[in-house]
Amino acid sequence: MKTRSLLSTTLVAATLFMSVNVLADELDDTEQRMSDWIDANLPDAISLLEETVNIGSGTMNHEGVRKVGGVMRRELDSVGLDTEWIELPEEVNRAGHLFGRLENGVGPKLLLIGHLDTVFEADDEFQAFVRDGNLARGPGIEDMKSGNVVIVYALKALKEVGALNDFSVVVAYTGDEEKSGSPLSVSRKDLIEAGKWADIALGFESAITDEGVDWATIARRSSSSWVLTVAGRQAHSSGIFSEEAGAGAIFEAARILIGFYEQVRGEEHLTFNAGNIQGGTDVVYDQSQNRGTTFGKTNIIPRQLIVHGGIRTISDEQLERAREAMRAVVADNLPHTSATIKFKDGYPSMSPTAGNQRLQLLLSDVNQDLGRGEMPSLDPSKRGAADISFVAPYTDALAGMGALGEGGHTPNESLELDTMALAIKRAAIMIYRLSQESHQD
Repeated sequence: MKTRSLLSTTLVAATLFMSVNVLADELDDTEQRMSDWIDANLPDAISLLEETVNIGSGTMNHEGVRKVGGVMRRELDSVGLDTEWIELPEEVNRAGHLFGRLENGVGPKLLLIGHLDTVFEADDEFQAFVRDGNLARGPGIEDMKSGNVVIVYALKALKEVGALNDFSVVVAYTGDEEKSGSPLSVSRKDLIEAGKWADIALGFESAITDEGVDWATIARRSSSSWVLTVAGRQAHSSGIFSEEAGAGAIFEAARILIGFYEQVRGEEHLTFNAGNIQGGTDVVYDQSQNRGTTFGKTNIIPRQLIVHGGIRTISDEQLERAREAMRAVVADNLPHTSATIKFKDGYPSMSPTAGNQRLQLLLSDVNQDLGRGEMPSLDPSKRGAADISFVAPYTDALAGMGALGEGGHTPNESLELDTMALAIKRAAIMIYRLSQESHQD
């Protein structure tokens, strides 16, 4: 099994800048032909984007997710990939995934990752593609239907110049990235298997540009959850803090949360959040819906409390350190109270590795040859979790290969349409150069 270790970003950068060949500060003839083809076919790419954005595909809108999958399947079929709709077991309650495969037996094995679903369900008012010059808005236009189109048109450009047979590829469009099906061992099984097969994984969520700098994503933090359950001794409030009554559930929870803030907080890339709290005499809480009901009176010492929170880390080791520190805080109970904390795994981390840094440097070369600047690695605290993290333990990985947009997960989600060409060129040229490396070896 291929594994990747966490390395110092500074050390990796120093080593790789000395070892990676510097490419000529221009495109070769084949790359220029791809670039010209992409510019000429950009209107078709935008039309495909509009078609998919106008199909509502919130995660739980299974019919809509399948319809978007049908459109993307049509496009992958036209490139020559063998496509498959992967159904998930009924109990997972998700639409499924679209995979396309082309195994040539030569060159690198590439995994290209997108997702078909959005956060906007069928009853949401934000449902249509609207264009205003170079700017377009619509549900999922940035996250990540534009990235899905970038994958297709990068492959089409490679096919146009006869380079599609120089590598093997799996395109994975998951149908539940925004609200992944449970258990993850089932809903991410096919993606993980593809990651174990691949030499390189590229994720096509939107790129990030800030103050004129294009950023490459070599690391993303994990996203998992925790539930704190606290119990106190119910009694008349006039006796609170006495030897007989104790502190009650709410004061014990306050102690724990302050303890988290003071004793666990502070390590780089570690964050945790208490997102929902219910406390009183009686509490009912539904974790799957993130909602609950509480009954309590000011003259009764509260006996129940539940806190539902999340935690993000840059590595499995950091996650376990944080969990142990949180458990230690929870265990030191106030009088006549008790507390337990349970953790649930979610999206794993994508740790920075030497292989990921090498991909960043290659992409940076491409970006410069396209007339833009260098692409340094992005602070992982500035991106959320993504499907690429499931495969990052097994293969070199780079995320943020999509176009430039903003406002994801909001009714203001938008995309700069001309950056579709930039993203397609970056992807196509980078894949082409990766495929040529194997010939040079």
